[in-house]
Amino acid sequence: MASSTERAWLHPKIWLPPLVALGLLTLGWQLYAVHNPLVIPTVPQILSQIVDHPGLFWQNLLVTLQEAVVGALFGMLGAFVLALCMSQLPVIERAVMPIAVVLNVTPIIAIAPGLVVAFGFGLTPKYIVTGVIVFFPFLINSLVGLRSSDPRARDVLRTLHASQREILVRLEIPSSLPFLFAAARICMPLSVVGAVVAEFSAPGKARGLGSLIQTAASLSDLKTLYASVLVLAILGVVLTLVVLVLQRTVLAWRWAPSPRRA
Repeated sequence: MASSTERAWLHPKIWLPPLVALGLLTLGWQLYAVHNPLVIPTVPQILSQIVDHPGLFWQNLLVTLQEAVVGALFGMLGAFVLALCMSQLPVIERAVMPIAVVLNVTPIIAIAPGLVVAFGFGLTPKYIVTGVIVFFPFLINSLVGLRSSDPRARDVLRTLHASQREILVRLEIPSSLPFLFAAARICMPLSVVGAVVAEFSAPGKARGLGSLIQTAASLSDLKTLYASVLVLAILGVVLTLVVLVLQRTVLAWRWAPSPRRA
């Protein structure tokens, strides 16, 4: 028997509005493309480009996916560790937060060539660019989440002589999980943008969808260019759905009633 959440997703008011919006967007694109063939390709031309050259897009997709996922994981892990330190020692927050803000407002595309000089023409500069792009949003959400625990629950743990480590592990980190997953829903699609920016700005081996877009643009190959953009959009949606599934699974397990946990 389907759960109430699954039944809700089957209701037309959930899936019909985005389906209609997507249909209208596709129709508008197609009408404009038919009357302006030199500006953008039609929808069938974009789809046929992917179908006719699956290996090209698949190989470059795997490279961009690797750059996005690895860079995002390292960036989010570093941000969470720093947020832990900030939540426990406010002096670290006062010392490091201004630097984090400066890093956030610095155009990463401007320092990407310097990263190539420092780390070579491999994937490392691209990982760093992607990690830097997702670092600040995850840091802020992690810090807010770690401080969102119920003060009354913290007082109860202190009356039971719980150590600061026990309060952190049993209360603060579990309370921050919704904030962490909300941040991941932002950062994982953003990591795709970071990977493409890295491929644009960090010269090296011409691999990845960003490099494919650059090559197609230099050759005025609009079908390949927009097909690559479509694949990137699908990749971002898939990564968001993966985070949503993990969020539902972890949070449902964490707060599910259990005699053992009780």
